Parts: sequence; C-alpha cells; structure tokens
Amino acid sequence: MGTHITEPLPTPRTPAGRDGLAALVSRPGSALVGLDFDGTLAPIVADPEQARAHPDAVPVLAALAPKVAAVAVVTGRPAEVAVRYGGFAGVPGLEHLVVLGHYGAERWDAATGELTAPPPHPGIAAVRAELPALLDHVGASQGTWIEEKGRAIAVHTRRAPDPQATFETLRAPLTDLATRHALIVEPGRLVLELRPPGMDKGVALREYARHINAGAILYAGDDLGDIPAFATVEKLREEGVPGLLVCSGSEEVTELADRSDLVVEGPEGVVRLLRSLAALSAP
Repeated sequence: MGTHITEPLPTPRTPAGRDGLAALVSRPGSALVGLDFDGTLAPIVADPEQARAHPDAVPVLAALAPKVAAVAVVTGRPAEVAVRYGGFAGVPGLEHLVVLGHYGAERWDAATGELTAPPPHPGIAAVRAELPALLDHVGASQGTWIEEKGRAIAVHTRRAPDPQATFETLRAPLTDLATRHALIVEPGRLVLELRPPGMDKGVALREYARHINAGAILYAGDDLGDIPAFATVEKLREEGVPGLLVCSGSEEVTELADRSDLVVEGPEGVVRLLRSLAALSAP
C-alpha cells in the first residue's frame, strides 16, 4: 500500500463484536465483508451524481478481497452506477467482489463483469411522471433534486433552503404517492427514496451470505437503510455466525451508531479499518 502505515485494529465495544472481529482475522477465507456505498465507501456529497469512492477504497479492497470469501457492496443505487462511481471494473484482486444494486434486485460480478437484473416495477414510471407536479404543489421544488435510479426514484433535500423542513414536508405526500403505485418510501440522510417493496439491504445480505455459506460477516453502513442489514448480522450471530457491525460515523444518524460494535470516522475510517484487516488477516 505504498507509504500507508497499517493501524492496529480497534477494539469493538461489545463481546459479540469482538468475537466477530476475531473470526474475521483468523478465518477470513469464509468471511463476507458487506459494505454500503454512499457514506461508507464514498463521502456524502450534495449532488449524488458526483459521488465517488474514497481514493484509497479500491486499492484497499483489492488487497482484502483475495483473502475473504467475498466482498459485497450493498447499495440502493443501480449496480452499474455503483460500479462506475466506485471504479470497481477490471481491477486485479477484485475477483471476489460483487455489487448488489437496488437492494439486491441487481447483481454485478467483478469476476465476469456480468449484470443480472429483473424488469423494473411499473409503479416507477408512474411516480416519475407525477413527481414534478407534486413538488410544485407542496411548494418543495426549490433546491430539491430528483435522482433517477432506474428501479427507484429518490428525492434529495440537502440543497433546499431548509433541508430538514423540506424533508419533513415531503414525507407524507411522497408516502401517499408511493402507496398509490404499490411502492414504499425509504427515508435516509435528507433523502426520500420511492422503490418497490420486498427487498432491502438485510434481505440482500442474508441471501448472499447463504449463497456463499459465510462463516463470519462484517457489515459497514451509515444510514437508516442499513438498519435491515444490521438486523441480518444480529440474526446470523444468534444462529452462530460471528459478525461485526460497523457504523461509518455520522451525527445525522445516531440510531446506527448506537447499534454498532464499532464507529469509525466516515469513509476514511472505513478504509483504515479494511486496510488493517487486509494486513492482519491470515492468508
């Protein structure tokens, strides 16, 4: 890793977290490392189209991925977008990486470059057509940003004059709109996402952990959408699979920090943790 100095691994604050970290270090070959993208591998930015992975993320993942069973980037973004913004394609060492996009509805495999995806939910097109008029009607069009996500649509309020007030104003009307078209609303950090029901990061993580028969699991996230993945790791721990829960620290989402075994300082802290894991994991 050039001039990077490997830091010692931090000590998780819970016994279950300490057991999970020990299993990841001593038995990495059966481990699944699950990572959210925005806010975890990529810093949060006002314009979601400008989000990019931390500059050290890909080199660190390329050092870690060959030592573990799999690295899974679990994101609400389309898989192809996460691959592009992450810079994951064609990187030696990332053959064990997959991107589970749209909460697991899509899957991209680094080893083959193949993307598998079902057809989009019909409600997305209907919502797309109605959203601009709705934003105008409730007086929330100034500064809001509609992000097209293929199988979902997100409304960001971070650039509005009063981001939190606009977020709260939009909650009820967007929930009504989603319900009329058989969709659900996923709230996040100053963003409300309308998407099909039935998939979340917890379902995606559990299905992939079963697929590879994971013997240990780490999951790192930063937002409310990561809580189902945290719940999956907690359930797997009850079933005897050691696990470590990592919060990519944010003052905007305290619930995740309270539930985690480790809190690190955003994507920079996640990269440092993964670098130490790569250096200390048994070959």
